Amino acid sequence: MADLIVNGGKPLCGTITPSGNKNSVLPILCATLLTDDPVTLTNVPDITDLNKLVSFMQSQGSVITWDKLKAQMQIDHSRFKKTLASDELPQDMRSTVLLFPGLLKRFGGFVLNSESKGCTLGVREIDPHLDILKALGAEVHDGDALRITLKNGFKAGRQWTDYMSVTVTENFAMAACTASGKSELINAASEPHVQDLCEALVAMGAHIEGIGTSRITVTGVNKLHGASIRINSDYHEIVTFLALGAITGGTIAVQDSLPHHFDLITRSFAKLGVVVTHEGTTAHIRQPQKLVIETPMTKNLLPKIEAAPWPYFSVDLLPLLIALSTRAEGTMHFWNKVYENGFSWMPELAKFGAHVVTSDPHRIIVFGNRPLHPAVVDSPFIIRAAVALTMVAASIPGQSIVRNAEIIKRAHPRFVENLRSLGADLEWK
Repeated sequence: MADLIVNGGKPLCGTITPSGNKNSVLPILCATLLTDDPVTLTNVPDITDLNKLVSFMQSQGSVITWDKLKAQMQIDHSRFKKTLASDELPQDMRSTVLLFPGLLKRFGGFVLNSESKGCTLGVREIDPHLDILKALGAEVHDGDALRITLKNGFKAGRQWTDYMSVTVTENFAMAACTASGKSELINAASEPHVQDLCEALVAMGAHIEGIGTSRITVTGVNKLHGASIRINSDYHEIVTFLALGAITGGTIAVQDSLPHHFDLITRSFAKLGVVVTHEGTTAHIRQPQKLVIETPMTKNLLPKIEAAPWPYFSVDLLPLLIALSTRAEGTMHFWNKVYENGFSWMPELAKFGAHVVTSDPHRIIVFGNRPLHPAVVDSPFIIRAAVALTMVAASIPGQSIVRNAEIIKRAHPRFVENLRSLGADLEWK
């Protein structure tokens, strides 16, 4: 694992363009398995998970040409092998489960051995995915190995999920788009990357209604076709650049932003005294930012930022605002309604001198604007937490080290290069 050496205390200033959305490109690439026609992807980010997925598809016979400098990818699955060349699917990434609809469509079934069932899917729950596939005509046989089969293609079905799951919703959309008849999913996830996948499927000929809502309806078609699809900007990266500008006292302009997704994000920044503005599709953080936590009208309650599935404030963005709150005057209550270990990295934040009280696995209180100092901290295996620790380090004069920060590369291509272009002093070691 690589460490990040950060020489902080320098305001980040300049103009930058975000990369394509990691959480969009992975399911969209998996969706291309549903057609043998050529597909072109543009604005493709060079991230580790995508490289793994491309290598897997190429090992299966797909012809994929990826011009990383131009961020373009040409995909042709017409020579995709009819059986798995290896017993194992790609390891250690969320997109593995998103291969299921395409592989079932092509193979009519496959087996996950016990090792793959654990390592490939990690701690993510597989049952909702199996429920979706069964609702759409697949059969699941559990034993020493998990066997999933599909006879004569997907069939239309209706499912009401226990909770809003991004990958479950994406698997439903992919499987249902070639099912016979009309399928419906209630309690669907609606994150921007789910919307991006659905729009990509529509560009390939799918019929999907309710995109961006909690109820989507898919009318199956006989066949999907090729298309040219642009990967939208990564709103996580847009927020990262803005937050880095705010915490270091800089002025940042982020081009190719997504203003229609920013209403709640902008209000959440404002609770920390940070003003985010948009001019067309360019987002701005400008000096000076007061970084004073907003006092609520209900004065006997702490100000609060709570995160849950979209259209709530994104759980993945919460660490960035937690980092920012350590520099803001006042006290802020953060509530993560999704992950019970989402605050496991608070002891690392405390090494900088931050004052944080962990109320329970889902809630913390940050007492802001305490004296901070350089530190050596250990990054958890959480992308945005590693970024948040880097943010705090960048705001403190002197040298800090964020150890094992390489996970950042899973979502942020050219992370160090981008921050250097804004005036940051950091390097991989």
